[in-house]
Amino acid sequence: MPVNVQHKFKLKKEDTVQIIAGKNKGKRGRILKILRDKDRIVVEGVNLVKKAKKRRNQQDRGGIIEIEAPVHSSNLMIVCKKCGPTRIGCKLDGDAKVRVCRKCGEAL
Repeated sequence: MPVNVQHKFKLKKEDTVQIIAGKNKGKRGRILKILRDKDRIVVEGVNLVKKAKKRRNQQDRGGIIEIEAPVHSSNLMIVCKKCGPTRIGCKLDGDAKVRVCRKCGEAL
């Protein structure tokens, strides 16, 4: 029986990430939503799928729309403003924990 374990993510909402594996490799986008129970992340403009949407009222348009599907968290890497895709480290800055770039040491 699978145990439902929630993982702690170093990535947060609104972070800019790059896809490092799969059909969307190399694309960049902003994190819109984090699905902790499934280990997946929804990234803006990446992994677009077509979905049939039903018409709800007179003004609403039905039809086939494109929405972002979630990507597994292991296929993402955060993007540093200075040096590009990098891993995340943590530093103590006074009492607060700060996420830092592993390449240049700048706070993310």
